[in-house]
Amino acid sequence: MHLNNLRNNREAKVELLKPDGSFNEPAFSKVDWVFGYPTEETGEHISPRMLFMLSYFAERLAPGKTINIESAYRSPEYNDQIRAQGNNAAKTSTHMDGLALDFWLEGVDGKRLWETIKAKNCGGIGHYGGKTVHFDAGRPRFWEAATSGTRAPEPDNNRHLYLATDFDRYAPQDRVRLSLSSLSSFAFGVRPTVQLFAAANPQQPVGSVRLDQSAGADCLQIGNRKAAHALTARLPANTPPGRYLIKTEFCDKPFPQMPSETFSNPIELHR
Repeated sequence: MHLNNLRNNREAKVELLKPDGSFNEPAFSKVDWVFGYPTEETGEHISPRMLFMLSYFAERLAPGKTINIESAYRSPEYNDQIRAQGNNAAKTSTHMDGLALDFWLEGVDGKRLWETIKAKNCGGIGHYGGKTVHFDAGRPRFWEAATSGTRAPEPDNNRHLYLATDFDRYAPQDRVRLSLSSLSSFAFGVRPTVQLFAAANPQQPVGSVRLDQSAGADCLQIGNRKAAHALTARLPANTPPGRYLIKTEFCDKPFPQMPSETFSNPIELHR
């Protein structure tokens, strides 16, 4: 994958996986550098799930071509500055969570890029005209300039929060990291037990696990963005292969509009 950040003039060619299929840690550190992501401060990488999806779409539409980045990671302060200038930036932008980028591919029409990603319903995809699109690993949704809602005046009140995993595929007993994004407030709690549901039947849980961070607490407090991105649990050992959803429940909600629970993106368990 060839990345070129037009904002900070950082460029890199990376292989996200080693030949044996394992995680290429130096490559992800290089990507963090290109994105301007504060890895040491956050203790994590830019969303691996977002990067793998980005790689998939880039290879499908423009194999071997450079991924040109117009906007990558944004600090909360920089995001507020962009909003103050009247630009299209959501108050709870996934750029602040390391889940998003605005990019274009040489020779690929922006509307075609938008429509291709939109058809997969795997994340957020926005098009404001021209060759550049916004793409993120947050809640599946799509928009154009007239429907973006970035200037909506009403309070967010954590209504649009999203639970994302680092990857789409896991083996039983793998440790999964869960990140809560698109948050307007960090004064809330998470129940210590998360539940696993078959993706085709999200009414009846098939298993449950306790968050590593719970330490006996009845309501694990989330006080900042770093804590919201650091929820981990080990998947159940005897879960059959298939597609699943992870459900998290909330406690000590600061707003009545905030959901009481949320489901993650689908994950696939394999042997």
